[in-house]
Amino acid sequence: VQLQASGGGLVQAGDSLRLSCLVYGITFDLYSMGWFRQAPGKEREFVAAISRSELLKYKDSVKGRFTISRDNAKNMVYLQMDSLKPEDTAVYYCAANGGVWNPIRSTREESYGYWGQGTQVTVSS
Repeated sequence: VQLQASGGGLVQAGDSLRLSCLVYGITFDLYSMGWFRQAPGKEREFVAAISRSELLKYKDSVKGRFTISRDNAKNMVYLQMDSLKPEDTAVYYCAANGGVWNPIRSTREESYGYWGQGTQVTVSS
């Protein structure tokens, strides 16, 4: 199983970025997908999740700015990030969850069995 995250970069506050995650080795449409992030010196935290049927869950601080989506035909999950802020600076990870969808459990790292390598997002002020 491989999850390949891409699309990170260095942007200015207020800019947008779209992260992508290509997934190999699982039946993609049977998995919920999530995005997490880890800022320097901090714990990894939940950002967004999407269920097999496209139910959504977001971290409160990204609601209205970030949008998670998926394309089952391409085995891809995306994170559209708009109105980026310096506090969004982190390494972003995609992850796959084969369990039954639960919006609370979707925010927990232990719900995800497969992880990508991360992509760096840096937002300058």
